[in-house]
Amino acid sequence: MRHYAGWPRRGTVLATIPTAPGPAVHTELPSIVAATAQWLTRAYPSGGGAVDRALAEAQARQAAGVAAALRYPTELDAALVSVTGAGGAHRLDWLTGADGGGDEPWRTWVDEVVASWAACLLGEPELAAAAVAALRGPAPAGSRRLLSPGDADRRAAALLRHPDLLAPVADLHRAELARLLAVPGPRRPALPA
Repeated sequence: MRHYAGWPRRGTVLATIPTAPGPAVHTELPSIVAATAQWLTRAYPSGGGAVDRALAEAQARQAAGVAAALRYPTELDAALVSVTGAGGAHRLDWLTGADGGGDEPWRTWVDEVVASWAACLLGEPELAAAAVAALRGPAPAGSRRLLSPGDADRRAAALLRHPDLLAPVADLHRAELARLLAVPGPRRPALPA
């Protein structure tokens, strides 16, 4: 329902909302994207200051947004995960040895599959390009840091993009992502010199 000035009335739920930057995400998924990106940036922290942390978080959010859109492609999928819950970060913490951080409420919104797929996308540029193409064809502007990171982006997310460090998380669900995108199986890219 619309009222004056074309704005939706309070309480009206839109089918999808754009998350800036990144792909359009169903209304139930921004919490999963934000929590998963936060988990990634805490498990693989940036070594620099505030700007480096922001650059690393932008890359993690873009990867988590693409992964969530692939994992929950329909409104029904997104609605079901909002009812059943994302699963939480406990297994990921155990796997990586990351500090559990206590019982912070956001940690219950971390989705293991989304985190694994986001790790795959961050560690393998070819896979990231295939994932973004599977969503909407040519790469959207909101995925620039994911698809073609600059020197500052690489420096800020050195741990977050390191394939060997990401391997324990990425390998959890890499085969399923490869099947979904119809790409060859697991491959370890060479680190840039």
